[in-house]
Amino acid sequence: MRILKNFINIIFSKVTYLNISKKINKIDRYILFLIKKYLENKYLDILMPIITRLGNLGLIWILVATVLLLDKPYRVIGNIVIITLIISTIIGEVIIKNLVRRFRPYNKLDNIKLLIKRPISYSFPSGHTLSSFAVATVLSTFFKEYELIFISIAFLIAFSRVYLHVHYPTDVIAGIILGLVVGLLCSKLVFTVV
Repeated sequence: MRILKNFINIIFSKVTYLNISKKINKIDRYILFLIKKYLENKYLDILMPIITRLGNLGLIWILVATVLLLDKPYRVIGNIVIITLIISTIIGEVIIKNLVRRFRPYNKLDNIKLLIKRPISYSFPSGHTLSSFAVATVLSTFFKEYELIFISIAFLIAFSRVYLHVHYPTDVIAGIILGLVVGLLCSKLVFTVV
């Protein structure tokens, strides 16, 4: 009897997981549909690839780190930015993406015209978003007066990933949450070291 009960619990939990997963996928696809229907236009088709390139390999954040590294009083912050990028890449690109293995929207949806080169890694979570929010959080912790700028850049990069159909909205939401957590943890390094 106990074995049967455990078996039913396992099946029920998998069925519940699949139902939740289907609902999330349905919401993701609907949001992508709304973006395509109401936001896609020739101006954003030019702007979004440029914005997304700022997040490629953390380019914008490496530039910020370089400027900080060149100014002796801010060298430690520049190093923390680099460490944050490395940690966020390991967590997102190396660990989670290879565990979850979610295919990207352009692999699953019809009538998608990619405006950028096809990414080769999995979709969940968005690495661009994770890294951007992690670094934006670190920089905002130390440079409070520029917080809106850092978070805005991170948000634009995140939105560009959905607009360009290389991520589902939940990939980006997960990237934001993970990025904030990584950023807060790495910010502790700033105050511990400084």
